[in-house]
Amino acid sequence: MFGNDPGARAVAAEAVANVGGRVSAALPIAAAGGRLSAQVRVDAVMVELDEDGGAAQEGLVEQVNAMARDGAISAVISMPLSLIDAVMARVDQGNVTLLCEPTVLERATAIGLACANRRRRLHDVGVEADADRLQRLSEEVGRIARALAQLSETQPEAARTRSMAREMPQQFRAEPGVLLDRPLTSATVRTVIRIRRLRDQFFADTLFADPAWDMLLDLMAARIDRQAVAVSSLCIAAAVPATTALRWIRMMTEHHMFVRRADPEDGRRIFIELSDAAAEGMTAFFAAARRTGALSV
Repeated sequence: MFGNDPGARAVAAEAVANVGGRVSAALPIAAAGGRLSAQVRVDAVMVELDEDGGAAQEGLVEQVNAMARDGAISAVISMPLSLIDAVMARVDQGNVTLLCEPTVLERATAIGLACANRRRRLHDVGVEADADRLQRLSEEVGRIARALAQLSETQPEAARTRSMAREMPQQFRAEPGVLLDRPLTSATVRTVIRIRRLRDQFFADTLFADPAWDMLLDLMAARIDRQAVAVSSLCIAAAVPATTALRWIRMMTEHHMFVRRADPEDGRRIFIELSDAAAEGMTAFFAAARRTGALSV
């Protein structure tokens, strides 16, 4: 576990304990590189970033991502909102979980899953019999689930509300003959966004935890206007907690809905764009909405 703030390390240690784990070392960021290089085996690495980490912090994130790419570790990185763009520009591995200002429950969930996934990969390359592997994995998942269930009883209801990712199509096809009778404008898309935001005036926002459609709309408007959208801006547009938004951005990127683009002027930032297939699907949606009379703008 690495972090410059002793308080943050203590919170992370509590999360590890909540899922039955043990912290082998808790060190400041400056000591992280050497310790990681010398570590023989570890189930997961937890990194607590702060706003004043500097070059050492950036180097640690890159090292963790590289080690995850090589299959050496699973990792969890916790960060403040201000570091979303910088961290996302350096992390592209699915076995590095990103958390933004997380609760103890979110930390415990991420750490538990990271440990379980790491142990599963180690068992997969061993000589253990299939039945034994399945039994070990079942016991591990069951233990983590019980620990998280007990922990969740102490968390506010809003903190327990999470969205569920579903398998998403990678190709879109418009209905035959469905074409826009006039060009789609960003003003039309943003009108739909404003209408969606009206619901928050009448219902609790925890009822609408799935940010996929909000992000699709925001990126479609940006595509029409030829505007670049940073990760932090897309998280704001998602209108959900940043950790949830980051999880959905990663999932939709993996399903080829979103595309990562490097900022040519700032290596510490990336932009998120709609894929061509997703943009085609959004265009077809607006065309169909106009054809059926559901959209008149």
